[in-house]
Amino acid sequence: MSSTPENEYFSEGGSFDFSIKLLLTSVILVWCAMIILPFVTPVLWGIILAIALYPLYRRLLKVMKGRNGLSGTIITVILLALLIIPSVWLISSVVGSTRELIASVKNQTLEIPPPGPNVADWPVVGKPIDAAWQTISANFETAIMTYREQILKIGEKFLGALKSVASSFIMLLVSVIISGIILARSEKTEKPVLNIANRLFGKTGDEFVSMIALTIRNVAKGILGVAFIQFVLIGAVLILAKVPFAGLWALAALLLAIVQLPVTIVAIPVIIYFFTAREPLPAILWSVPLLLFSLLDNFLKPVLMGKGAPVPMLVIFLGAIGGMVMSGFVGLFTGAIVLSIGYKMVTTWASGGLKDGQAEPPVK
Repeated sequence: MSSTPENEYFSEGGSFDFSIKLLLTSVILVWCAMIILPFVTPVLWGIILAIALYPLYRRLLKVMKGRNGLSGTIITVILLALLIIPSVWLISSVVGSTRELIASVKNQTLEIPPPGPNVADWPVVGKPIDAAWQTISANFETAIMTYREQILKIGEKFLGALKSVASSFIMLLVSVIISGIILARSEKTEKPVLNIANRLFGKTGDEFVSMIALTIRNVAKGILGVAFIQFVLIGAVLILAKVPFAGLWALAALLLAIVQLPVTIVAIPVIIYFFTAREPLPAILWSVPLLLFSLLDNFLKPVLMGKGAPVPMLVIFLGAIGGMVMSGFVGLFTGAIVLSIGYKMVTTWASGGLKDGQAEPPVK
């Protein structure tokens, strides 16, 4: 009985050859992953930004009469300017505020105004806040010793957050440049991406690619875009109102907006400061826009995140928050994408089952 090629392949020698090939392939793939690992985060951010900016790139490409390189360069320069100019303005305020705080503490010239007469009458928290405020205002050194541990913990967390924001900002600048390169070569990369998607998801590959792209754009606009808008607007109000340490307050607002905590956590203490240290009319005039800007995400986020989404906004939002808890900042996008893909796969499978007669609706 003659042996077929299949039998020869799975014979003792064929199995050994197959094992060697599998081992060599695994080693090469792991090696490649280790080499590319340091560049994964900026490249991933570059891809995310490129997908988010692609509609704008297509419009600009028509104006530039198909000049890919020039269109990608213009978008990169504009995006860098939009990131750098407001950030440098507010970061300089943060640095100035920090220097002022350190100098006043060293020179023992830091003065905290006493609380207003109505602070103690606030419900629940009025008396504790009034007592702590009176202690800090009357004797700063004693207050520092009294609340030393709490201040150190807050300072450590704030410094850690500040370092994280600084490193993320530098990485974002690099990612913007990478995104410009990807946009300029988008026509050459589109077909391989669709081929891979079709291999993974079959005939629905194009649909999944469109869903991923739309999810990224919605998260970019609904979370990062809204956070950056609040950062700039609130920072502008604080600086124009000459609030002490305005840059630090604005940075805290940005961090809260990104991690999806209410920005009113920053706005409320500043509003209290306005009504304590300013006349009633200026306090109202500054408090109104500050409060409105701190609540802006409640109006913009549902519109931007749910616009044209192929999956419910709740799925995108839960995926973004869960992904951030699991994977950090980039998890905002990866979490939303993975959960959206999972949701789409389950709903596609369920609708396919109903269509093929594999499942029947419940009897009412």
